[in-house]
Formats: sequence, structure tokens, C-alpha cells
Amino acid sequence: MQAIAAVAHAASDAFAIETVDIDEPRDDEILVRISGVGLCHTDLAAQAGALGLPMPAVLGHEGSGVVERVGAAVTKVAPGDHVVLTFLSCGECPNCSRGDPAYCHHSVPLNIGGARTDGSAAIRCGGDACGCNFFGQSSFATHAIAYERNAVKVDPAAPLELLGPLGCGVQTGVGAVLRSLDCRADASLLILGGGSVGLSAVMGAKLRGCSPVIVVEPVAARRDLALSLGATHVFDPAEVPDIPAAIRAILPAGVDYVFDTTGIPALQGAGMACLAPKGAMGVVGMTPPGTPPPGEMRAVMRAGLTIRGIIEGDSDPDSFIPEMVGWFLDGKLPFDRMITTYPLSAINRAVRDHKEGRCLKAVLLPDG
Repeated sequence: MQAIAAVAHAASDAFAIETVDIDEPRDDEILVRISGVGLCHTDLAAQAGALGLPMPAVLGHEGSGVVERVGAAVTKVAPGDHVVLTFLSCGECPNCSRGDPAYCHHSVPLNIGGARTDGSAAIRCGGDACGCNFFGQSSFATHAIAYERNAVKVDPAAPLELLGPLGCGVQTGVGAVLRSLDCRADASLLILGGGSVGLSAVMGAKLRGCSPVIVVEPVAARRDLALSLGATHVFDPAEVPDIPAAIRAILPAGVDYVFDTTGIPALQGAGMACLAPKGAMGVVGMTPPGTPPPGEMRAVMRAGLTIRGIIEGDSDPDSFIPEMVGWFLDGKLPFDRMITTYPLSAINRAVRDHKEGRCLKAVLLPDG
């Protein structure tokens, strides 16, 4: 069948809206009509060539939509189901078997290999094979081939076109607080970066009952939104040259948890200097290659500090995504307040707005 897709081409700083050919779903695949898809920094990293994905490629990994067709072996979802698409995992390795699919042993080839597991392409651009299967979906398109493993059925009462970010960015931020760090109720939390992942962490902290919750973010509108979502303090890093001193003016012993979304080594080092004894720091921000762990190792040892990387908020999507949808419907997870919608054909404007700070979380909707 044919679909309209935003295609990333080699050495291009813009997506091209093109008609592509998509295979019919195989026995273990599903065809989803996309209702909306979030734009994530990871998509832009892939577009720039940082992930090694073969080009041209159809990206997009925060899709939501309606199942149109299923393969013969699919039992988890059926045509007509509303689904959120998320990262792909094998379901069989030791980590998947323990309920840790975000750390699947085969996550790299499954999510950023640019092809099906047998090396074939599910999408063709101009008759030639196109990089596909991005996070098991490639959802910058009107339709996507996915798998029952990375499709999660959700309550049809929720606004399907807005739910895609639950598959990656929102579950990363909320999950970092509730699962990865498992922050204690009444514990203090410092969040470095007030983008969509950082503000999702603010919402997670409010769900957990953390206090104080402190956000460091340069964009004033994002600081204001952080306060309205549950943050107790916000700082502009340009006006606070000594972040550890500012934190310890509020919490003399230091903060219990730090969550870094920026990937900026200097900020990560500052975050480590803010930790109280036995404190923990979680990192999702992508640092430059070769960046050493933050902090001074003797201080880490003496204070019993923990540094841990976080992927997808340690989420088991089959249980966590429906749980987040329930919180949203109950008014406890208002992630929609971060979203600005754009037509898929305006993806390049959405990218510019994202890079220039005019948009917090772009969600692309099919034209018409």
C-alpha cells in the first residue's frame, strides 16, 4: 500500500514529504493508521546521522493510532484497537524475561538498525529500500508497520492523537521518578532541564509526593509551566552561576535525587555536587562521546552516591502506558499541556520551533 511520510535524506537538514510504499503486515506485524506522532530529540539525532541509521529513512517513534490489519500470528491487538506505539524489545532475553524490556539485549538492532530483523525493508522510497523499523514503527507517516510487542492497547476515551509521547518522552520522565530512581515520597528532587522529559519528571514527582522539586531551565515559559505542574522552585542557569550553592541554600544537606535531561557535562557535575549523602543521580541526557562519569569518585565513595543511566524510565510499556493514560483521564498527568500540534506536512516548521524553544513538545497530525 502507499502512505504519505516525512522522509529524512542523507546530508539533508529538512524532511521531505513523499509518497512511499509500505508492505502488508507479515505474520508477526500490524498495520497502524497513525493519528499523531511526537517529535523527539532522538528523531533529530537520527536525522543528523548520529545513530548510524541508513538513509533515506522514515523516522518517528512516538506514534499512536488505530490498528487496521494484523498478521496471522498476532493475538494481542485487533483491527479497530486504539494503540500507543513504543520501543521494540525481543521479549526473550534475560532482561525482557525479568520485565526490563528497556534494557533488552537486542535493543540496538531492533530499534535503530533501520530494517526488519531479517534485514529486509518494510518501506520503499521511489522504488528503493528505505530505512525503516525505527523503534519498531517509523511513524512519521500516515501508516506504520509495527509489532504486537511494541503496540499497547489504550482506553478509547483518551484523545488518541495526543497519546504518542507516552511511548517515549513522557514515560521516560515519569518513569525515571517512579521506577528508575523510585523516589521516596517527601524526598527532594532536582531536575536539570525543563523540556518534555524534565517536565514529565515534575509530573511524576507530584504523583509520588516529592518535595521540594527544583527545576533548572533557561526558558522562562518552561519554568512557569514547571511551577504550574508541581515544581516548588525554578532557577535560570544564566542567573545562578553556582547551582550547588543555590540548592544548598534551600537544602543545606543536599538533595536526595537529581535527574539530568540535558547531557551537558558541566551541569551533570554540578548536579552531583548537589547530592546529599546516599543520594542518587539519574542520567538520560546524551553527552558527547567519551564523556566520563560526572563527579569526583572519592566523593562518590565517601557519600555513598549512586549514578545510573536511564532508558525509557525502566518502563514495562504494557502495564505503564495504560497506567499513565488512567492518570491522564483522572487529571493527574496533564502532559497535554506541553503539546503543540502541527500537520505532518509542517514537520520542518515543528523542528525549527523545537530547536528555537518556541515549542515544548510537537505532535504531528496527518494532514486533512
